[in-house]
Amino acid sequence: MHAHLPLMIWFSPGFPVGAFAYSHGLEWACETSEITGAASLGDWLADLIDHGSGRNDALFLIAAYQAADDPARLAGVAALARALAGSSERRLETCMQGDAFLTAIASAWPCAPVTAWHAAREEEAQAQGEEPEATPYPVAVGIASAGHGLPLPAVVEAYLAGFIGNLVSAAIRLGAVGQTDGQRIIAGLLPGLPERAAALIAAHDETGLDENLGGCAFASDLGAIRHETQYTRLFRS
Repeated sequence: MHAHLPLMIWFSPGFPVGAFAYSHGLEWACETSEITGAASLGDWLADLIDHGSGRNDALFLIAAYQAADDPARLAGVAALARALAGSSERRLETCMQGDAFLTAIASAWPCAPVTAWHAAREEEAQAQGEEPEATPYPVAVGIASAGHGLPLPAVVEAYLAGFIGNLVSAAIRLGAVGQTDGQRIIAGLLPGLPERAAALIAAHDETGLDENLGGCAFASDLGAIRHETQYTRLFRS
């Protein structure tokens, strides 16, 4: 099977992860006029994939992909992704989507690493007398993609494209941009994704996950925190 076919499905709006319910802090940014139109939205998204949560998510995906056959290593990657979510809503966003993604994959696109990961989570939870810990979204994508033998560069590119597309969709529903401007933003960012993906994979392979994680998209992080107490909200984050 060509890699682009499952990726097109997994990151389409119709895949049941509930992405439509989250704005990743954009709702606060629009409410406070941090984002006022196409130019500011495009800059905001570029910063997220170069310096913020989009970049870190890609690194978590790469780490999970490379550890897909090792549940113990995966548990460490997942725990770090949960810890670095940055706010309660960001954690909710990544954990709810990750578990929903794995549920859909296990039902319709089963593969050995996903089965093994589910078993390991259940075993650990039973041993501790607790519910299984949630799987952050990029970690879930990395496990499934490795299990289906999809090429890592294509997966990272598709994940970042889906990340951008979902946030543009949220901005359209918030009235920050129209549909045509939204498509212009996506078209402007997509050509740079292969280079970004290749650089992140190379950096991870050279120095590892811990050495490359980090970010400086502070406005987005603050927006995710302040959205928790925003008076009127359309989105869960």
